[in-house]
Amino acid sequence: MTDTKEIDSKIPKGPLAQKWTNYKSHQKLVNPANKRRLDVIVVGTGLAGASAAASFGELGFNVLNFCIQDSPRRAHSIAAQGGINAAKNYQNDGDSVYRLFYDTIKGGDYRAREANVYRLAEVSNEIIDQCVAQGVPFAREYGGLLDNRSFGGAQVSRTFYARGQTGQQLLLGAYSALSRQVAKGSVKLYNRHEMLDLVIIDGRARGIIARNLITGKIERYSAHAVVIATGGYGNTFFLSTNAMASNGSAAWQCYKKGAYFANPCMAQIHPTCIPVHGEFQSKLTLMSESLRNDGRIWVPKKLEDAKAIREGKLKPTQIKEEDRDYYLERRYPAFGNLVPRDVASRAAKERCDAGFGVNASGLAVYLDFADAIQRLGKDVVEQKYGNLFQMYEKIVDDNPYETPMMIYPAIHYTMGGIWVDYELMTSIPGLFAIGEANFSDHGANRLGASALMQGLADGYFVIPYTIQNYLADQIQVPRFSTDSKEFEEAEKAVKDKINRLMNVKGNESVDSLHKRLGHIMWEHVGMGRTAEGLKEGIKMLKELKKEFWKSVRIPGKADDLNVELEKAIRLADFIEIGELMAHDALDREESCGGHFRLEHQTEEGEAKRDDENFSYVSCWEYQGEDQDPVMYKEPLIYEETERKTRNYKN
Repeated sequence: MTDTKEIDSKIPKGPLAQKWTNYKSHQKLVNPANKRRLDVIVVGTGLAGASAAASFGELGFNVLNFCIQDSPRRAHSIAAQGGINAAKNYQNDGDSVYRLFYDTIKGGDYRAREANVYRLAEVSNEIIDQCVAQGVPFAREYGGLLDNRSFGGAQVSRTFYARGQTGQQLLLGAYSALSRQVAKGSVKLYNRHEMLDLVIIDGRARGIIARNLITGKIERYSAHAVVIATGGYGNTFFLSTNAMASNGSAAWQCYKKGAYFANPCMAQIHPTCIPVHGEFQSKLTLMSESLRNDGRIWVPKKLEDAKAIREGKLKPTQIKEEDRDYYLERRYPAFGNLVPRDVASRAAKERCDAGFGVNASGLAVYLDFADAIQRLGKDVVEQKYGNLFQMYEKIVDDNPYETPMMIYPAIHYTMGGIWVDYELMTSIPGLFAIGEANFSDHGANRLGASALMQGLADGYFVIPYTIQNYLADQIQVPRFSTDSKEFEEAEKAVKDKINRLMNVKGNESVDSLHKRLGHIMWEHVGMGRTAEGLKEGIKMLKELKKEFWKSVRIPGKADDLNVELEKAIRLADFIEIGELMAHDALDREESCGGHFRLEHQTEEGEAKRDDENFSYVSCWEYQGEDQDPVMYKEPLIYEETERKTRNYKN
């Protein structure tokens, strides 16, 4: 259901390149003595959360930082492999802040805000300097300068990297900054705590209800502002590249308290993942997009060769060069294997659907390094990608130096999330969302190596400014007692939900129900969507929700360590998130980026946008249990960018 309401994104006036400078010049500030009187809750300790908490602590605020893991070092940001973008132009190959901005807007299929994306490109260079100062061991060239490599959707080398473990090294940098603030006492860290509800007092976010995952105790925490940095909701699909603890629950509770949820249908499929290999698999493993720099993607040209490979009668190394279809190079000659993720993913699916898939299930294509090894030498390839090759060999038991890797698309990143304005504040005053938890910077598709960029941009360089603009008039507001009726009501609601879950005492495990959710999502809300399929999916999701509350079985006790209870709480939210994703996908009668409606494609199978009718951010508002949500539109007005059909062919 669509309604009319004006959405204020608070984009500053003035030329695009001056907006962020003008904003910082005129924003309100909090002086150092007053910062000590203000408390800020940061939920999450990945790159966005850790960098924000460390920055707030350095500024002098009192920070309460909540970590779902044993340590911030285990946040899912650690899994990022390929790199982080910045417009340094060290290669002197034509890069600039404007080109990074334009590539991001174009890569997102013209469904992102100009002002937010330009700011992201603008602060990207500062991120690299910050991380080098922290000791992040970026790869360097022979002369000692930082090295770069190419990534999808760009024709310049702008991706800084640390072999295949860039996320880990960046997280260690943020963790060291955070640890310093913890030692100073400006940040109090709560490990193994999970946010289960948001507390609102007089219309403003003033605290959270959290569960101590070790003791099972439900605890109350108050603050003058709350920052959500809890990542995305990709695990709605069960099988994804996300860590098992990654979830959408914190964001979903904010939605249920009135925060808009924006563009939920925009989910990214990553083209280079290790294919599914069994019924008992719990997650998928990503092979970095950086491998597409030197790896060439192909399938056999002949159906009989593909069939022989699937049956084990033929090896890929036995296929002659002239009998190989390097389909990305054939279809997109200008970008070749480095087309954006959504384009590469759909192309792989098309080849496999046509019968050219190469593993036993027919759902895989080859990523081949034979040319690179011959051109560069095995030693060079090993230096660049060695740990990724090791990981692949451990999982698949095949040597990628000798046999091409097998890859297939999988759910990876969610561009949708909590709606935020230019200040990264949600529709609830005092509630902010940063990193993957918000929707703001990627549009309908995220360019590779931009997730780390956004997380650190938000945490180090954006929210430390914008939160002050909000907190400047909160200095006289005394600290909040957690004995207030708002905290009591929120805690009671959480406990009631947990008791209800524990008392179902059904006969189905959480994982079995989650797998069923994953099948519904992949089949009906996955890579190729139709109106009929989405309607069927919504119907199935409503039935699954009933089944969940009737059949779920949770062993153990609520007031104790109970991993199954944790998973059940998250699954209850995932089912509802899945339904909102389907509603959004059904409403958006176009194809753009990661949202592909089969009814809306060109004759060549490319995404067909409808700029006249769908150039907006869909902002969904919760209307109550089992009620259809209402959608408001934030128009996307492009002043500096000419919208074009994405072209990666020339």
